[in-house]
Amino acid sequence: MSNDEQIPGLEISPEILDLDVDEFRRLGYWVVDRTIEHLTTLSDRPAITTSPFTELTEQLGGPLPQESGDIASGLSLLADVALENQQHGDHPRYFARVPGPSSHVAILGDWLASGMQGIASSWGGGSGTATVEVVALDWLRDALGLNPQSQGVLVSGGSLASTTALITARAERGPGVLYLSDQTHSSIKRGALGIGWSADDITVLPTDAEFRFSPATAREAIERDIAAGRRPAVLVGTAGTTNTGVVDDLPALAALCREFGIWFHVDGAYGGPAALAPGRNGIEGLELADSFVLDPHKWLFQPYDAACVWVAHPNALERTFAMYPEYLADTQGGAVDLHNRSLELTRRARGVKLWLTLRTYGLHTIVDAVQRGIALAEFAQQCVEGDERLEVATPARLGVITFSSKTGDAAAHTAAVAEVTADGFAAATSTVLHGRTVIRLCTINPHTTTDDISRTVALIADALSH
Repeated sequence: MSNDEQIPGLEISPEILDLDVDEFRRLGYWVVDRTIEHLTTLSDRPAITTSPFTELTEQLGGPLPQESGDIASGLSLLADVALENQQHGDHPRYFARVPGPSSHVAILGDWLASGMQGIASSWGGGSGTATVEVVALDWLRDALGLNPQSQGVLVSGGSLASTTALITARAERGPGVLYLSDQTHSSIKRGALGIGWSADDITVLPTDAEFRFSPATAREAIERDIAAGRRPAVLVGTAGTTNTGVVDDLPALAALCREFGIWFHVDGAYGGPAALAPGRNGIEGLELADSFVLDPHKWLFQPYDAACVWVAHPNALERTFAMYPEYLADTQGGAVDLHNRSLELTRRARGVKLWLTLRTYGLHTIVDAVQRGIALAEFAQQCVEGDERLEVATPARLGVITFSSKTGDAAAHTAAVAEVTADGFAAATSTVLHGRTVIRLCTINPHTTTDDISRTVALIADALSH
């Protein structure tokens, strides 16, 4: 009897998880066709689909299968039920929160990276995938005009990106007061609290009449804290707020931070790509940031998930996050070990889709797509101004417009958004600006048409008029 026959389990076929190659290829083509069908028929379907939990679990749940089942029916169930019942951020009339339209090239890159089990952790474990990530980050760094010494890493989203920057800032400069505005993205405060920042050391300051972080207000708070024996540590400016698309006065905030030795973090998770365009769309001072974040899965047309974080101080990310356990000794010491730049050890190769997108389309095409989103918001403003029932709350900025009824109260605006979204034609959202409830549209999908915009504004106006 051979040795392998004495060990239970070795008689099991090594191909136990494999499909027949021809079947694998056929199903792969089905996935491609189903994806293309999704992308080409989106405008004919609702922007958001939601079903009751009981109904979904009846279709998707039940006892854990004990025996093999039909993969084709499983794929169909995923496509027709699970993946259909969600917000479709790639829908041309998805204007709620921040859309996530994916380019065809980025999808192909993502498929290839997943199919080839792409990992970008250590140099020894993935030198090619590490290289494309660093190259893509450096391409964007230079196109955005960031400090040329900035080093970066890709993480899952803006929440983790800004939290990564905060961890680095605290490791480099020590603890102290964190200064935010009332328009700073809520994930940044949550991230600070999550990494142990004292709630008493997080100061949220009111924005000015245009919803910008006021340097004067920040100065007053900083000087007050110093007088009280507190140490200012980090201030967060925003390049394109989620609520209104406003860009803070980054050069003035940067000068204030330099004066008081404060780490200056800039959140460009939403609006950062607008800085790629000629004239930079009102975004100045990115080269002054100690850290900067941007989400390619928003306005650089990538599938979820991908967020960039850059730090302007060489090797600061490695000083903060590097670890050298014995079981990784034979993988480290190459050109770059990306797992030493964030909290993630196992890291999917997010850079593949971004690199392929930048390499294929080129900067000019991407800038044109970004500029179209900005122009669509300006067109939406014209539609609002042309409807006597509506008024502009904040003008179109970086693909965001907010407006309201001239007569309706907060409840009416919330109800109108719910009615239009439930109808299925479009998805909008409401928000609150200095106590005023308004309706907000975010128009960054290049596939959105002017007819999509005008009909959506009209539907909202009709709903507000009930």
